[in-house]
Amino acid sequence: MSWILAGLIVWALGLWANVRLSKSRSRAAALAVPVIFGMVLVFVWEAVVRGFGISPVLLPAPSVIAARFAQSGGVLWQDFVQTVLKGALTGYVLGCGAALLTAIVVDRFDFLRRGLLPVGNFVAALPIIGIAPILVMWFGFDWQSKAAVVVVMVFFPVLVNAVQGLADTSAMQRDLMRTYAAGYWTSLWKLRLPAALPFIFNGLKIASTLALIGAIVAEFFGSPITGMGFRISTSVGLLQLDLVWAEIVVAALAGSAFYGGVALIERAATFWHPSQRGR
Repeated sequence: MSWILAGLIVWALGLWANVRLSKSRSRAAALAVPVIFGMVLVFVWEAVVRGFGISPVLLPAPSVIAARFAQSGGVLWQDFVQTVLKGALTGYVLGCGAALLTAIVVDRFDFLRRGLLPVGNFVAALPIIGIAPILVMWFGFDWQSKAAVVVVMVFFPVLVNAVQGLADTSAMQRDLMRTYAAGYWTSLWKLRLPAALPFIFNGLKIASTLALIGAIVAEFFGSPITGMGFRISTSVGLLQLDLVWAEIVVAALAGSAFYGGVALIERAATFWHPSQRGR
């Protein structure tokens, strides 16, 4: 019961500290709140597992996961390279790049907007568990098939957001560009593309989370002996739940860094937009 009591005390202290810090407007307080919340959550998790004697097969303690993380650094790094750098990142760059180029073409020709976007919405609604096995059979069991799955998953969210952003300018703004004798490409570069950046980055941030999910799930349907999805599926069968949670930690850190990187680029590129004021 000592672990349970310690967990309750730490939870109460963390709640009190976060309530006090949330009233402050300083940047240090804004950073401290999620850090304290995360530390309290980990400690309470440890206390619950040890206090109630929960089996490691059901839920390993954070200390056990941390020990496994330290022992399996080489394996985790290989899986990270295979899944994140080769599969997710490659598919993300190819899929988002193709979506942005397609959005410009769709914006240029209205019949494509009417014909392609409904098809895109249909494809985007297809479940990944239906697409992944087909693409694995087409592109093989290595990272290329995972990148193909990621391309399919990120293409249409970025395309829809980019097309919507390119159409966001008002008629008065477009008329003003015409009075300056600006052609289509000049208006696109000087007016419509900058105005579309908030929409584009919204799609890129959504795609950053979809990319990692798609790469990991695709590895469940065929993979070499490395990769996060492969490691999770095999470790569950071997009841090595501490390694499964270590892979989840790596995936969470990679996904957070991926999303945060895109958000930082957005902040630098759209500093003029009202959504970035006061940040």
